[in-house]
Amino acid sequence: MVATTFPSPSWAQVQAPTAAVQENVEYTLDGGDRIRINVFEVPEYSGDYQIPPGGDLYLPLIGRVVIRGLTQNQAAELITTRYARFLRRPIVTVSLIAPRPINVVVSGEVNRPGSYTVGLQGGAGDNPGVQYPTIISALNLAEGVTLAADLRQVQLRRPQGGSLPVQVYNVDLTQLVRSGTVNNDLTLRDGDTIFIPTATSVNLAELRQFASASFAVPANRPRTVTVVGEVNRPGSYVVVGGGVNTAAANDQGGNVGGGNNGLPTVTRAIQLAGGITSDADVRSVIIRRPTKSGTEHRINVNLWDLLKTGDVNQDTLVQEGDTIVVATATDINPAESTELADANFSPATIPVSVVGEVKSPGVLQLPPNTPMNQAILSAGGFNNARARRSTVELVRLNPDGTVTRRNIETNFEQGINEQTNPRLRANDIVVVNRSGIARVGDALGTALGPLGSVINILRFIGF
Repeated sequence: MVATTFPSPSWAQVQAPTAAVQENVEYTLDGGDRIRINVFEVPEYSGDYQIPPGGDLYLPLIGRVVIRGLTQNQAAELITTRYARFLRRPIVTVSLIAPRPINVVVSGEVNRPGSYTVGLQGGAGDNPGVQYPTIISALNLAEGVTLAADLRQVQLRRPQGGSLPVQVYNVDLTQLVRSGTVNNDLTLRDGDTIFIPTATSVNLAELRQFASASFAVPANRPRTVTVVGEVNRPGSYVVVGGGVNTAAANDQGGNVGGGNNGLPTVTRAIQLAGGITSDADVRSVIIRRPTKSGTEHRINVNLWDLLKTGDVNQDTLVQEGDTIVVATATDINPAESTELADANFSPATIPVSVVGEVKSPGVLQLPPNTPMNQAILSAGGFNNARARRSTVELVRLNPDGTVTRRNIETNFEQGINEQTNPRLRANDIVVVNRSGIARVGDALGTALGPLGSVINILRFIGF
């Protein structure tokens, strides 16, 4: 890591060795610190003090003492010198009871950018050292970095006071994750600013790798995403790691998709949206991700590679505000459709209506890509006395809103094929019409209906 100049005309800056950030850790006193001053064998001059803003203390006998910017040892030497005018060989110690908090600013690709007050640790008893907060602790206060962050170019900006230029340090947090290089987790001082820039490109493998980092957003944190395109229930959904939640599920006291063990990924969001349709192009799933800089990342995801090669990086994480677009396929391969039907981001069942002359007409919940013959059998099969067995009618609602109707010659001896036994899609309607004999019988029954009534009346009056 090396310090660099951040291009901003409003800030004067200077380069400095990054090691200086870590080495200069000796605590200096300032307003807000609580200290104990002990004058050996003179208890009336000893006591606890809260350093006021400005760093001026008023002590018995010697009056005003400016200790701002001094270490504890330096402050003790100064007070000793002042008391030496009135006491013979005074022995003075200064110890830190409670260090003051520091204020830092976290900006850029974090979930809650802003100014934060960070407490310090240590300073009491036999351990007078003070533990400063680090970049990671500040990022956690800002609820973690976003998935659009460039972790290689994190910047720490440190004002030096007066007319001195601001020091800016570049920090590569990827090294902290990969190799545990703690030198990259720099300690903070009052007035520091941490800036997380927006990445210019997205690496799917790194997104998954850094998702488990301590400064990442917790997997169980709900995030709202929008899923559109070739899914069965397009809309906005709340995704949680290990499962997917909706308002309806919460109202029922349950979670859709299981427990909360895992990561909030694209496939979890698609599951919540009812799964892909039979027209989905899983090779072309696009994530539109807004960034803090006002731009938008467009991330291409290939879920077919997830199925065929096990590339889990394609099932990338989602974050608050993402829009997932599942494109429409221009050419559908029947063999691939069968494989997709078994994927966890496909719906478990699809609604298909089988109506007309079957034994149990109605809406059926069938596995995706169920062939037409199987749907008829699931509805109880043909009504033997009335069904036309030679052909059935398939009514299909197309993605563009049009409706197609086609007559299909039935053949239960044939396997799956588009001519006699096509795969069904969600909301298809299979119509089994009446046979010719059934139509004639129904027509005669209707025509003879009034005549039968007249005959019954005549019998009643005795003719």
